[in-house]
Amino acid sequence: MATASKKTAPKKSTPVESGAKKQGKASGDNMLKEFFEDEMKDIYWAEKHLTKVLPKMAKAATSGELRKAFTDHLETTKTHISRLEEAFGLLGKKPQAKKCDAMAGIAEEGSGIIEETEKGTATRDVGLILAGQKVEHYEIATYGGLAQLATTLGLSDVASLLQQTLEEEKEADSLLTQIAESSVNYNASAEKD
Repeated sequence: MATASKKTAPKKSTPVESGAKKQGKASGDNMLKEFFEDEMKDIYWAEKHLTKVLPKMAKAATSGELRKAFTDHLETTKTHISRLEEAFGLLGKKPQAKKCDAMAGIAEEGSGIIEETEKGTATRDVGLILAGQKVEHYEIATYGGLAQLATTLGLSDVASLLQQTLEEEKEADSLLTQIAESSVNYNASAEKD
């Protein structure tokens, strides 16, 4: 008499076990790591491009506080570039930039704001703050995603560097909000054509 073979259901893994298995599988060279490295090249270009854009934004700003924020962030951006170069080194890669179409577009929009607003007005500062925050939000999204991918890939040292930059980008965004709310937006609302 033939006996029916029992089928056993595959053991379900817990989310922690599943994450650990996934992280282990992702630690070698694979498509995700290639994608990660490509995105690192993208943000490296973006940061280097910002070193050209921020002085223009600072020069165009009417508010001394806003001008100082852009000037200070230029120095912070140089630190971000150094951190990215360190991260490339940890990956065993030479720092390489790949044009970031998103940052190029945001920077172009910022140039348009300068051209379309009157020099010496709070309205121009409102536009510059908006352009600056678009840059910061793009960087926050990028560094947040890259830090998570680095963790997934088991690159904790790289993740730590990216996380440091993420926190500084959040601080820059918060500072721009404070400048807008403390005076610039109000001053712009009182300006006449």
